[in-house]
Amino acid sequence: MSNTPSADQEFLEYLVRSLVDHPEDVKVDRKVDEMGVLLSLHVNAQDMGQVVGRQGATAKAIRALLRIVGVKNNARVNLKIEEPEGGSRPTSSGHEDQPESEEEHTEN
Repeated sequence: MSNTPSADQEFLEYLVRSLVDHPEDVKVDRKVDEMGVLLSLHVNAQDMGQVVGRQGATAKAIRALLRIVGVKNNARVNLKIEEPEGGSRPTSSGHEDQPESEEEHTEN
């Protein structure tokens, strides 16, 4: 496998670098297997919101565009957006300070 980026990889890098505040941190890994092409996107933790968008709208649009590029090249292209180190995504342990449900507070 050569190290020259393919059309889908170059397109994704160009597109995402145009969206984010830290374009130097954008990295795309490309893997080909029997399922098709998998592009793994790595961005700066501060740029995740811009890449995913409100309710995932931007990510859906990027995936749709990648499907079109894939069809032109006779390939099935999938996108995986990698969670960056130090991301601010809430974890399940972040719910400890929320009040308990009403059922537990009612008295009979």
